[in-house]
Amino acid sequence: MSDAAELPSSVLARAALILHAFTEDYPDLDLAELTRRCGLPRSTTHRLAAELIELRLLSRSPRGRYTIGTGLWELGELSPLSMRLRETALPHLARLYETTGENVHLAILDGVDTLYVERITGHRSVPLLSRMGGRAPLHVTGVGRAILATRDESWLADYFTAPLERETTFSIVDEQSLRSDISATRDRGYAITRQEMTLGNSSIAAALPTIAELPQIAIGVVTHLKDADESRLAPLVMRSAHELGQALRDA
Repeated sequence: MSDAAELPSSVLARAALILHAFTEDYPDLDLAELTRRCGLPRSTTHRLAAELIELRLLSRSPRGRYTIGTGLWELGELSPLSMRLRETALPHLARLYETTGENVHLAILDGVDTLYVERITGHRSVPLLSRMGGRAPLHVTGVGRAILATRDESWLADYFTAPLERETTFSIVDEQSLRSDISATRDRGYAITRQEMTLGNSSIAAALPTIAELPQIAIGVVTHLKDADESRLAPLVMRSAHELGQALRDA
């Protein structure tokens, strides 16, 4: 955003640029880094960052580096994704983890991405790239593939207008092949991916039924490829998705 004419005029929009400068790869920034990443003039960045600190939306460390503030975390916890979805889901996720001993994911559809809302892992579970609040492509993750199987033809037609990026050599990025897998997912009631996001890992996931006032949700497990016992894990994942769906409807 080097052209000043392209800079947003409202204070709110400029503050949003500052907040969105922080990412998983850039969780803390000094003033120069923050200025560069948000694209605002240095003086504007410094002034707005100071106001955001007063509002507890940003924090500043003794070393002078900016981070997301506790006020944002408090506000985020008021989201339906936290108060309704995560709080209801946690016992079901814990039960699935105790039964399988594998990483457990809870994810939603957000735009054309998978957004991870919660996860449970242990010291014996395989290492993961995902994190709570992190995003991943729909087409290469188990939870994402399960979500894709819930979408109608109009949604999928729009989705396939953009090219799909290959995360590993095993990623399915061809529309015809992915559509075939989506059809198979619908038929069996769960999705399975093998080494499509991370080499050596496999995921089995199932989508929940539509829940009023919540985005599409999926639950899944991620395990090492050699431990991916589909006949054992798939029924457990589908049962968890069914039970969580019932609990959310009753909540």
